[in-house]
Amino acid sequence: MDIYKTLLRPLIFSNVQPDPEWWHHQTMQTLRALEATSGSPPGDWVKSQVARICGFQARSLEVNLWGLRFPNPIGLAAGFDKNGEASTIWPCLGFGFVELGTVTYHPQPGNPRPRMFRLPADLAAINRMGFNNQGAESLAQKLAFVKEKKGIHLSVPLGINLGKSKITPIEEASGDYLASFRLLKPWGDYFVVNVSSPNTPGLRSLQAANQLAPILDALQQENQGEKPILVKIAPDLAWEDIAEIIAVVNQYQLAGIIATNTTISRDNLETKTINLTGKSVTEEAGGLSGAPLRQRSTEVIRFIYQQTGGKLPIIGTGGIFTAADAWEKITAGATLLEAYTGLIYEGPLMVRNILEGLVPKLEENGLNSITEAVGFSGK
Repeated sequence: MDIYKTLLRPLIFSNVQPDPEWWHHQTMQTLRALEATSGSPPGDWVKSQVARICGFQARSLEVNLWGLRFPNPIGLAAGFDKNGEASTIWPCLGFGFVELGTVTYHPQPGNPRPRMFRLPADLAAINRMGFNNQGAESLAQKLAFVKEKKGIHLSVPLGINLGKSKITPIEEASGDYLASFRLLKPWGDYFVVNVSSPNTPGLRSLQAANQLAPILDALQQENQGEKPILVKIAPDLAWEDIAEIIAVVNQYQLAGIIATNTTISRDNLETKTINLTGKSVTEEAGGLSGAPLRQRSTEVIRFIYQQTGGKLPIIGTGGIFTAADAWEKITAGATLLEAYTGLIYEGPLMVRNILEGLVPKLEENGLNSITEAVGFSGK
């Protein structure tokens, strides 16, 4: 029996406590408490039991990319663990990699609450969190403590998603991203330049080629080829804009693209009114994630894959709930995948269920490895 779906989710989705951010905070508190016990016999035993229930391993699902070994292609998307409070716990829930953040150079509280909304009828969520986080220095200290003081090394690759501080003017964005990168460079296995959140004023303008180039130039000069750097793009861009981004990504030899962030579109939603505020869904600002984003994000993945001849790695995200969703994005051209909203609706067994479902899909198509399925045009 899936306890989350039968017992916990009905409670979480009830009106006992209607603010989704409160529930997210409680979840992170629980995971943080478990994180604090890491390295102790009781804590490690609990983690091993969680891993036994939620994990799934198959050699055919391993991915080797950027000199890193990913036990499976399903990662935790940025936004769930902004401050690195549970970095050692996520692998126990089956994730093949973890992306922390979005983190900014300056600590910031984010936008006023309420700022997170569920749309159960659409299997979706809206958030306008606004990069609420404790800052790059705090995250660096947390990761240093885990690795150096506790001596714990993650069993999966760790990504760090970088955003621009709200107080930093757009014209000074490159210095802001660079300052965060310098602090966190020793601790991340790969880095993501987030210029696509709709919740920081003016941020999406940085996706324009002439705005993006100075940021990537500054980071790559500092990086000197040591760490893979990717850029995360919005699903709302026109095809010609995505093509321009691909050109800039190639110019600065980035490691890949994450497709996509949340959307500002509200098309074809079943939900008309947000229960938490009583306002129309079109009145609530923020990025929409979950099932309504699935098709568009897959289309963007397919476009990037075709435009680059499959030579540029893509991390696909947007509406991944099931093995069928994951397979669709992999065969469209994604080498790795990330999930966030799916975890809210599917619960802690989500990753295991997806991975268990991917293995027979490989067998049905006569494939030996999940990497062979990337861009696959078979069954």
